[in-house]
Amino acid sequence: MGEKYRLNWNAAVDAEIDARIEKHRKADCVVALDGVPDGTVVCVEQLTHDFKFGSHIFNFDQLGRDDWNDMYKSTFTNLWNAATVAFYWKNYEPVEGAVRFADGPHDGAAFWNSKATLSPKEKRLAFNEWRRPAPDPIVNFCLRHGLSVHGHAMIYGAYTPGWATNIVDASRLDAVYEHRIRTLCKHYGDRIDQWDVVNESVRANSMPESPDDEGKWRFRMPKCYTFKSFKTAEEHLPRRVRLAINDAGVMVKPYVPFIRHLLGKGARIDIIGVQMHIFSRDDVLKVADGLECMPNLTSWDPVDQLATLTKLSRLGRPIHISEITIPAPDDTPEGWRIQAQLMYDNYRLWFSWPDVCRITYWNLVDYSYDKESLASGLYTKDLRRKPSYEALDRLINREWKTRMSIVVNNGRIAFRGFRGMYLLSWMDAEGTMRSKRINLKGAVERVEF
Repeated sequence: MGEKYRLNWNAAVDAEIDARIEKHRKADCVVALDGVPDGTVVCVEQLTHDFKFGSHIFNFDQLGRDDWNDMYKSTFTNLWNAATVAFYWKNYEPVEGAVRFADGPHDGAAFWNSKATLSPKEKRLAFNEWRRPAPDPIVNFCLRHGLSVHGHAMIYGAYTPGWATNIVDASRLDAVYEHRIRTLCKHYGDRIDQWDVVNESVRANSMPESPDDEGKWRFRMPKCYTFKSFKTAEEHLPRRVRLAINDAGVMVKPYVPFIRHLLGKGARIDIIGVQMHIFSRDDVLKVADGLECMPNLTSWDPVDQLATLTKLSRLGRPIHISEITIPAPDDTPEGWRIQAQLMYDNYRLWFSWPDVCRITYWNLVDYSYDKESLASGLYTKDLRRKPSYEALDRLINREWKTRMSIVVNNGRIAFRGFRGMYLLSWMDAEGTMRSKRINLKGAVERVEF
């Protein structure tokens, strides 16, 4: 890392991050263990995180080999506790009324294994389903493994199906968009925890005094479609399902005024999504050197990031760091080390901010085409773990998980730990192992058995 980078991410910044993590991500717990003698040693082991860590799951059963598919899925049981599932409209309803939820002929592992010799670009050009697998099997997989599901996205102008872009009648256009959202709400109900109701809708060159989504795309969209989409989703989804807005370039766009405007009109926005993408070798090298740059209209300087998070927090909503691309500048051990350091430092900063509730990486596996062709995965193309995976595993499964042994005193134990599910275990007087589970969620948790 460059000298300027190390000055930006200095010891004082690290200490502030550590202090915020200690303050905002941990809680005190007092457990009364009735009948357990004083002096008994209780092992305290954190099993799960309350905080959500994840990535998109767009390559489910598509990697060309069963062992690679298994490795990919294991990430969602060994590292992540959340997944973002694809719902890009043009890929899932290319013909009006024919919505693809269940498995089709191009959704099984056997099909993609047979296409293993094709390049990612060839797969993208030949198959509508490449990186857009049928969502039902994936949602079922997530629910079986206790993963929190994030749907991406109900409405995203860039992925509007061709048949919808040709509609000119305003009332029919409104009806089609409303039907799209109602269909997703009816099919999934509360099986999906949260949705990007709209993605990248604020018009970048609108004035902060009057932010809007008009003229964002080159084809006609419903007037005030962002607001209308939120009202439709609110009407047709259970209250426990959270509604998110998601955008990129939050440091220069009128994103905050846009959200404030929508809230003022009565839109129920539960979560604010923030994208963090680096798409070029030059940009990642500048970030690693600590130089001023704005990849995808976003600064990676820690001071700038904290200023933006402060601004977003004033809206009074949880923040989802929703799409992250951190590439290695080249596919070498040195490039991988740079990627891992960027991953480690930025995840610590995001996790430390009290209003961030979820962090979602984007591409788990390296692949080659278009602007995302750099090695941004946590795995190589042949599913070898990179140092970036190890950096996140170190944080999520070691540094940010609480494990300790405590001696019972006055019939209770007390500890401070990261929020999540815990297993308490001890040996009773007869030599039998006993255990209890507790859920540490609040600032102070008092549990009696």
